[in-house]
Amino acid sequence: MSLDPAPDTLTFIGTATTLIRVGPFTLLTDPNFLHRGQWLHIGHGVITRRRTEPAAQPEDLPPLDAVVLSHLHGDHFDPVARRRLDRDVPILTTYHAARRLGRRGFTEVAPLRTWQSETLRHGAATLTVTAVPARHSGTVLDHVLLPPVMGSVLEYRADAEADPLRVYLSGDTLPHRQLRPIAERFPSLDLAVLHLGGTRVLGVWLSMNDRHGADLLELLEPTEAVPVHHDDYGVFTSPVSNFLVEVAERRLATQVRLLRRGQSLSLRGAG
Repeated sequence: MSLDPAPDTLTFIGTATTLIRVGPFTLLTDPNFLHRGQWLHIGHGVITRRRTEPAAQPEDLPPLDAVVLSHLHGDHFDPVARRRLDRDVPILTTYHAARRLGRRGFTEVAPLRTWQSETLRHGAATLTVTAVPARHSGTVLDHVLLPPVMGSVLEYRADAEADPLRVYLSGDTLPHRQLRPIAERFPSLDLAVLHLGGTRVLGVWLSMNDRHGADLLELLEPTEAVPVHHDDYGVFTSPVSNFLVEVAERRLATQVRLLRRGQSLSLRGAG
């Protein structure tokens, strides 16, 4: 069954995979399409089983303007994506991922360093994707074992005079001081898509738990937030319910929107 959500929406497919339709643009994030019960090698010898069913498969998607890939781990770009996404779809990602995807036959890979941007255009409308800081663990593992990861800020303008719609995609990061410039450069974020789950390997956090996620909301102060990447695999240890409690107890101003797989959030009126 084809996935054809309304314009100006973010649709949650599963894990960190979302379909973002804004103006004339359609983006896919961190494609992961394995079915419930299938096993996945995330990387570095870590194998885990999928506990949820994604809302779509690659052939269900509308034509894509680009894929935004935070990093090259199996739960963000899986074997299904590798086999069944079009080889000429533009992929905006890290240099590390770009090199490897190029070797796998993807021909339109655009590597971005931190604070570099790529702008898509349809007539007067623009969608700019800016790579922003992210760090998997904040430990030496980021330099010797884990792949580089990027966050992203999407800025959509219907024309040159329009106010922007800004969507932040966290990637698998922990809060750290290098994230503070995001708030300084993009002081008005309409939506934050947070990679949660509390992945922990050998005692080291590799994705945000409930407290980390709330810390990041306090730093960036987006109008709305959508938690993703929180219950799909066995390595995720921090339930999203804990995050919701943490946000409520801190009385954060951000409105958290918990989406079911296949459910869409309207982006109209933002920006």
